[in-house]
Amino acid sequence: MIPKIVSVKAEKDYVLSVEFEDGCRVLYDLSEDMDQLPRYSDLRNVNGLFENFQLDESGTCVFWNDYVDLPSDTIYKYGKQLKD
Repeated sequence: MIPKIVSVKAEKDYVLSVEFEDGCRVLYDLSEDMDQLPRYSDLRNVNGLFENFQLDESGTCVFWNDYVDLPSDTIYKYGKQLKD
């Protein structure tokens, strides 16, 4: 089952704070992705792009434009889980 995102917030230093439908909350750091995957470098190189993300209607993908997106299962699997 693909985890559904209920909220997402841009934090400093290219980190997303994400809450999922099952109550899991994670911090996902995109800085490493930007270093390894050329398509993510726009998040650093285009002024204001990182903060202008959208969540798709299904709640399973955060995206910035037609080329830069991040599936919810990746965020769920590799994000740093926050404890209550």
